[in-house]
Amino acid sequence: MTRIPGTWLAAAAILGAASDAAAQAPSATPPPAGARAAACSGAEFRQFDFWVGEWEVTSGHGQVAGVNRITPILRGCVLHEEWRGANGGSGQSFNMYDAATGKWRQTWVADNGVLLLLEGTLVAGSMVLTGRRPAPQKPGVTLLDRITWTPLELGDVRQLWEVSEDGGTSWRTVFDGRYAKRGRTGSP
Repeated sequence: MTRIPGTWLAAAAILGAASDAAAQAPSATPPPAGARAAACSGAEFRQFDFWVGEWEVTSGHGQVAGVNRITPILRGCVLHEEWRGANGGSGQSFNMYDAATGKWRQTWVADNGVLLLLEGTLVAGSMVLTGRRPAPQKPGVTLLDRITWTPLELGDVRQLWEVSEDGGTSWRTVFDGRYAKRGRTGSP
């Protein structure tokens, strides 16, 4: 074996420097799972959990409106909604309690181009979220959306979506639906 003078010394210096740098670098090991979950562990982060599940949704007239799946994601910090309407339409929302403002926020997007940016709080056991948006095909008109989710008997949930064109003086119902857990005896 032939030795080149200084090669061992240079290799040792490089390895030593790399070891020192690794020892001083921040650890790539994530914190324990419990430490990460603590960010969204307060009771306020669980206020909307009554909506979690797989649902068969009917309109106020008892007609099948679609199916909806609400899943906690991102270590329980976000509720992800996946809607499939009986008419073939679909949409998704992301819902999160914003500790900085003390409000829940929802971003809803749908395949029909509707975007809703809502915020609100739990009011007398119901989640009430509101938001403003331009009225489609009505230049200069702003719509105020108000969606209320109310837990019902048997674990069902009522979703009432109302819209106002006059800043909340009068309201018209866009959707009034009942969510029943999928697979439950007696569900649609």
